[in-house]
Amino acid sequence: MDHPVLDDLRDESEELDRVVAAAGNGDWGRPTPAAGWTVAHQVAHLAWTDEVALMAVAAPDDFAAHVAQVARGAYDFVDRAAESGAREEPAVLLERWRAGRRLLREALRGLPDGARVPWYGPPMSGASLATARLMETWAHGQDVADALGVVREPTARLRHVARIGWRARDYAYAVRGLTPPDGPFRVVLDAPDGTVWTYGPEDAAQYVTGPALDFCLLVTRRAHRADLALRAHGPDADRWLDIAQAFAGPPGAGRPPREAGA
Repeated sequence: MDHPVLDDLRDESEELDRVVAAAGNGDWGRPTPAAGWTVAHQVAHLAWTDEVALMAVAAPDDFAAHVAQVARGAYDFVDRAAESGAREEPAVLLERWRAGRRLLREALRGLPDGARVPWYGPPMSGASLATARLMETWAHGQDVADALGVVREPTARLRHVARIGWRARDYAYAVRGLTPPDGPFRVVLDAPDGTVWTYGPEDAAQYVTGPALDFCLLVTRRAHRADLALRAHGPDADRWLDIAQAFAGPPGAGRPPREAGA
């Protein structure tokens, strides 16, 4: 598989790598906005998920056994993996993450075109798995940046996150036991380079507009809607902005709004 998202995934990971590599060992213990998770937990989670994704690509039978174990009730497996990894020395954990993500990219590049990879939900293409890894790397990278007081410049790589957020509209309803609205939405975003990214049909009756960065923060639930410059045009689109999410699994509590004047 030869797809531009693999290079974008590499670049997104390397940007976060530079942030955590520059942090002192004590900074790895700083709490992040995710309750109970430090910077080390965030990096450990990314390292573990890359390793599991590699298993899904290169050893699907082993991955199936892992999923079967999860299905038997080991529902805290994500938190346990993060907790275990966070106990490693920062230098060891950083090298583990570097090695795992490199092996995953190599395995994805080696996939035949059209190949499907098993995952916790339906199987997905290699490009979709790489896109999901980029989205998660960016989102957890935001947690790390917030913990360390680092301001990241938005890049064109956000288009991958935005597209997932738009495509996951109906999932956001389903995961909450709600019925998605009839008809598609259109999303029109101001990109970091001054261009405009659009998703959905031009004649959609309801749509969302605003900065691409704000939309990505919203759908990864890294910022509260009240703190973002997004506008919904139509009541269903307005409701969607309250529940939108780009990732699989429970929505979680999300970020609270910033205090006035903070």
